Amino acid sequence: MWTDSNREPVLRKVAEQFKSDTGVTVKLAVKDFAKIPDDFITQAPTGKGPDAAIAAHDATGRMVQNGVIAPLELGEISAYQDVAIQAFTVNGKIYGVPYATENIALVRNTTFVKDAPKTFDDMIEMGKKSGAKYPFLVGLDPKQSDPYHLYPFQASFGAPVFELKDKGFDSSKVAMGGTNGEKFASWLADQGKTKNFNLNVSQDISKDLFAKGQAAFILTGPWSLDSFTKAGIKYEISEVPSAGDRPATPFVGVQGFWMSAKTKDAVATQKFLVEYIGNPNVQTELFKVGHRPPASKQAFEKAKTDKDVAAFGAVGQKAVPMPNIPAMGSVWADWGVAQAEIISGKASSPKATWDAMVKAIDDKIKKV
Repeated sequence: MWTDSNREPVLRKVAEQFKSDTGVTVKLAVKDFAKIPDDFITQAPTGKGPDAAIAAHDATGRMVQNGVIAPLELGEISAYQDVAIQAFTVNGKIYGVPYATENIALVRNTTFVKDAPKTFDDMIEMGKKSGAKYPFLVGLDPKQSDPYHLYPFQASFGAPVFELKDKGFDSSKVAMGGTNGEKFASWLADQGKTKNFNLNVSQDISKDLFAKGQAAFILTGPWSLDSFTKAGIKYEISEVPSAGDRPATPFVGVQGFWMSAKTKDAVATQKFLVEYIGNPNVQTELFKVGHRPPASKQAFEKAKTDKDVAAFGAVGQKAVPMPNIPAMGSVWADWGVAQAEIISGKASSPKATWDAMVKAIDDKIKKV
């Protein structure tokens, strides 16, 4: 099994128990998490790849398309968060044992603002009145913006990346265009003019400014909380406020484990993934080293005694899984560049820039 250094100590203990119970040895190889999908595609067909690997769900569609992972029988899928099952489902089949979820939410400095805002405009007004140097922060890239972090606001205008279908996405139908998409593009331009969105404020800079007590609100994920806690910032977590007339639903990322379509021992691999890694006690141990809300409902009930986990988990349960379809590789770059041009004011017409981006993505997807 391929794993990363963070999860390896927990998985080593699980592997030892598995060998004790079944006599089957599980060899763990530590890999760079980000490189696992590409390496899996390259090595699995040669027979040199692993029997299983840790993974982020959004690469699952590409793995299925390349024929390198196999569906799994999870038994009682109701034991997992619904959004976690959706994330690893492709064409009606489940291709992973989910173990953790993650998503962004609004974090506010309670020294500045006591109550959670209901709308984006409320948030900006509350931030301005708070006395903080920065009313609101979200980390962006000067050339690529950050479609992931800005997606909740886009969704609130009724312009999802693809058409929603049974809580998932229909990748054949780009839904970012039309009147709703154009309204969002116009709104993006306004946020650039007012500096509510600043392309010169990166993820690291935004996190650092909030940790220094200079901002009332920040849009971020649980990965930022340690720095806030160490800095002594008093904070609370709440839903992303809506900028449009619909809920601001962020993407949910789900981590889990794939089984190779080329494994020579599918029975043992399936048993190890489903019965051992899927075990709520194991998911609790994995939570302790990663601090991401467990995908197992039973493990999540234990974990949510931590108020931060409960808060992020509550937001995530109302969100949508990041698309796991192969076409996403054709989406991110054009999407981010268009956002950056609009926010920076370089786009003479936000509407035309947005429409051109949607058409470019649509054309690329048809070729995938």
